[in-house]
Formats: sequence, C-alpha cells, structure tokens
Amino acid sequence: MRSRNRQVRLRSILAGAMLAGAGPALAADDLEPYKMIRSLQFIQDSIVMGDHSANEMQRFLLKTLDQRLRTIGPEAFKDTRNVDAVFMFAMSGGNPQTLEYLASRDIEGDFDNRLTRVLRRYLQGQGVSALPSFDELVKEYSATDVGPYLALVAGNTTAGIEPQRALGYFDQVRLLAPGTNLEEAALRRSLTVTLHLSDFHRSLDLSGKYVRRFLYSPYASQFVDMFVQLVVDGEGSFERGEWTDLVSLMDDARAKEFYLRVARRALLAGKQDLASDAAARADGAGAAAGDGGVGQLYGDLANVSTGKVSDAAEKLSQIPDDVLSDRDRKLRDAARDIAGQILMPASLEPAGTGLPSASETNTKDAPAAASGMQATEAQAGETDGAFKSYMDENRLKLQQIDDLLKGGAKK
Repeated sequence: MRSRNRQVRLRSILAGAMLAGAGPALAADDLEPYKMIRSLQFIQDSIVMGDHSANEMQRFLLKTLDQRLRTIGPEAFKDTRNVDAVFMFAMSGGNPQTLEYLASRDIEGDFDNRLTRVLRRYLQGQGVSALPSFDELVKEYSATDVGPYLALVAGNTTAGIEPQRALGYFDQVRLLAPGTNLEEAALRRSLTVTLHLSDFHRSLDLSGKYVRRFLYSPYASQFVDMFVQLVVDGEGSFERGEWTDLVSLMDDARAKEFYLRVARRALLAGKQDLASDAAARADGAGAAAGDGGVGQLYGDLANVSTGKVSDAAEKLSQIPDDVLSDRDRKLRDAARDIAGQILMPASLEPAGTGLPSASETNTKDAPAAASGMQATEAQAGETDGAFKSYMDENRLKLQQIDDLLKGGAKK
C-alpha cells in the first residue's frame, strides 16, 4: 500500500512539473502537438493509477491542446506524429469538432480520409455504420501510436452487435497499451461483455487483472458493480476462494463494503448461504478496519427467509445502534418486526364451526347425515382457505424484506 502511494505521489509531482515546465512554451505557441499528447497520456495514466488530483491537469491540457491544434500552421502536419496526435486527441475525450475543423482544411492530404470518416461517424454516435472499415484500419494502424486507441473505439462499436469480435479488439488494446488508461477501459468493457455472455470464468480472470492494476481508478466503482454481479450470478461456477482471494487484495474498508454489497445482492437473488458467508466476511473485514457489526445484519436477514427465523429475530435485537447507519438501523428494525409477525401464532381453525357431535347425528336420518357431511366439507374448505391466507400473508412479509433490501441497494 505504501509503495503504491509513493508511486502515485511521484506521478503527481512529475505531471505537475511537466505542466509547469510547459507553461512558457505553451504561451509562446511553439510546443509540438505530439509532445502535448504525450503529457496528456501521462496524466490520464496517472489518474487510473489513483492520482485523482490530476483530473484538473487533464482538463487544462485538453483545453490547451485544443487551442493549439486550431491555431497551428498546416506545415506542422507534415510530421505524421502531429497528425496522429490529432486522431488520439479526438479519441481521448478532446473536442470532436477539432478533428473535423482540421480535416476540412487539409489541402495537402496529410490526414487519412478513411480514418477521419470512421471517427466522424463514431463521434456522432453512428459508429455501427463504419463497422466494415474497422478491421482494415485496426490492422493497418496496429504498429502506430493510434493503434490501441482505434482498437478501443472498434471494440466499443461492436460490443453490442458482435461481442466476441469486440473482445478481440479489447484484447488487442491490452496487448498494445499495458498499464495505461486504455488498458483500464478495455478491461472494464471486456468484463461487461463477458458478463452478458455469462462467461464467468473469463469474467473472473478479467476481474483479477483489474483488481491487481486499477483498483484505485476513479472508474473502479463501475468495475465493483460488475464484480459483485459476477460473484452472485456466477455462484457455483467457481470456488469461492477464487474471488475472495481477489478481495483480500483490497484494503479492509473496501473489502467490507464489497462483501456487504455481495450479501445484499445474494439476498435479493435468494442465495441465503452466499449472503450469510459474505455477511460474516464483511464483519471480519470491518473488525480489521475498526468498523465491524454491520455484516451481522445481513446474515440475520438471510435467516429470516429460512427456518432460522427465531434465531434471526433474537440476533437482530442484539445489534447495537452505534454500528449501523441510519438506513441499516431502519432496515434492522423493519426486519425485526417482520420476523416477529412471522413467529406470531396463527389460528387456522375458523371460529364457530358448529360441527355436530356423534350423539347429535341420527344415522337413520339420511338427510341429516348428508347435511352434516356437507357442513364438514365446507368447514374443511374454510380451513384450507385460512391456511392459504396465512401462507400468502407470510410470503408478503418476506417480500417486504426484499423490498427493504432493494431500497437500500439503490442508495
């Protein structure tokens, strides 16, 4: 952990020094675009490695580079590195109109019209119409600095149409640009595709790579959402130790929150055993972080929907207020009330049955006997109806717990 923090601080200092050193040159309008794009790449890579303070530097460089590209003379684009810088700028969050502006003024043919046309469609949200051109361009530019950017764009465009093809593009990004913001994006987007395909083993492999390299990225929350989904939806497809080993790489606070989210989602999915296990692990991580106790809530909630309702009700009452957030306190109190209602004895016998006794039944009186049998059948039907009503009522109470969890998961 300390080693990672030192690396992030060093990156931040270097990025700041680069910007400070570039200031006079930028004011003099004599800095080459390809040099500026390198600074932008450095800063964007620093961000996904955990240096969130570099966000301001990124905004500054995107704006400054945009201004530089719009004012630089056309002779600058005789250097293909500057042309490539324009394409990379457009695919790095830069002003999409700048590429259009420069390409429309390209008299000498310095810009590749095929690539300009494909990116124009992509940036206008019409990338699917350019699919036939992607393969050729990705192969042609694979040995250039534009290569991984273009492969990422191609993967984004094909993900919803040809997922396996998209995964190939994302793999190429990771091969061409390891350890960069491009690899970080490719890993997240690959995970989206493999989860959609229910390819849980490949999803687990991608998750391991992300946890080891980009856990402190500002986009890690998107990854964690998918990782939680993988753990719950993929339960039974792999050993629990395979994903808990990855969670062990997180700091205690992150691990606790992750386990709690798994417990919540597992409860909603009806996977009580997984929910109880994740809840216990959350308490273990919380205790290590000096913030234990919350996991017990979700473990007890898992037992409310099983045959351990009485144990759950007792344990819910023992969870102290000071270890729970306001939301979790409300959830505990509501679940405790529901558990109490489930445990409340119910009468399944209708009041006032009025069944005739043996002495009151005259076997010689056939009409009276038939009448008694009809009464018995009617009352049995009432009993069945009362039992069904009782069961439906308690299913409703269990549904209330699910609704409480869903409400908590949205916050």
